[in-house]
Amino acid sequence: MGLNSPLFDRVRIKPKCDESRREDVPGCERAGCREAGLHRAPKGRGREGQFWRFCLPHVREYNASYNYFTGMSDDDVQAFQKEAVVGHRPTWTMGAGQGRRKRDGAPNSEEFDYIDPFGVMGSGGVERTRKAPEPPKPRRPAPVLRALETFGLDENAGTTEIKAQYKVLVKRFHPDAHGGDRSYEERLRDIIRAHDTLKAAGLC
Repeated sequence: MGLNSPLFDRVRIKPKCDESRREDVPGCERAGCREAGLHRAPKGRGREGQFWRFCLPHVREYNASYNYFTGMSDDDVQAFQKEAVVGHRPTWTMGAGQGRRKRDGAPNSEEFDYIDPFGVMGSGGVERTRKAPEPPKPRRPAPVLRALETFGLDENAGTTEIKAQYKVLVKRFHPDAHGGDRSYEERLRDIIRAHDTLKAAGLC
């Protein structure tokens, strides 16, 4: 096969394992070291997420002398460890007067309408104007609830809604609407009985 043959251009030689590995792996970043930098080591405080690349002997040497808190006073170290408990997120003390501060654009506690009898949310002992709670609606008797269920309505249905639904159901299940078919008569009787129950209760 000649050198000008198109087949010659397609010939590829498989690289050795060591050669391909050396091309992909960066070198050790310790000055004067020519070994592969297979191991990562953190660059330190203030450079989180950044790493040195070292060979095994140099990463061991680096880790033996590494101290994240180098240059920090004892008080600063304690404050850092305390903040680490909550993931270095800001916190505020709960108690009187604390709820009135603006925090990160959050609305003041006075803007909320809530009942705080123990002053936990920072009411500061100031009595707020509270809306009188609405009296609970009396629960309707069981026959009325069954009649409303026959109509397909909930227990809060009003007179207008009940009357409109009664007209719709009577038209739907009347034998005349089905060409004289009397198979819907029992359903129609249930609707009429339910209407009588609701009328006796003063709902229609």
